[in-house]
Amino acid sequence: MAVDVAVDGPQRFLGRDGKTEFVIREAQMGDLQDVVNINRRVLPENYPVWFFVEHLEQFPKAFVVAEVGGRVVGYVMSRVEYGWSNIEKGRPARKGHIVSVGVLPEARRLGIATAMLKRAMKALKTYYGASEAYLEVRVSNKPAISLYEKLGYRVVGRVPRYYSDGEDAYIMACTL
Repeated sequence: MAVDVAVDGPQRFLGRDGKTEFVIREAQMGDLQDVVNINRRVLPENYPVWFFVEHLEQFPKAFVVAEVGGRVVGYVMSRVEYGWSNIEKGRPARKGHIVSVGVLPEARRLGIATAMLKRAMKALKTYYGASEAYLEVRVSNKPAISLYEKLGYRVVGRVPRYYSDGEDAYIMACTL
């Protein structure tokens, strides 16, 4: 499924199943309880509520949610950081950091994560001037790694024992 995303306003998509419609839009403060609930349900790494609030307040254009039938079923939370490039070693860069991605199990395999990530990445570049994006992913999470590779990310590093259960993380990065 080719996903062409806008950077402003809600955008409607037809899922890969050919029948489920979903909307990608910027998150609002009223969405945060749903976002926190999704995070708690689908990811072992959980953040305090203030962490979500801080990201939404500081980087609202790059914090997106997906809705199916008016219900929030997924989110991407991002921020911008300044530091050394993950792509061009030794060069300073403004980097978009994809902090957290979550989609409810019943809403997976529809193209929702792809559409949300493309929207967040476009916003990181357009609104916040990021030249690249990066994220951390469990080395065992083959479906996520495959998705990120399809979006242009490549493994640029490995962090031993990154996760609380001791699993390593790949650092994946792409040019925006």
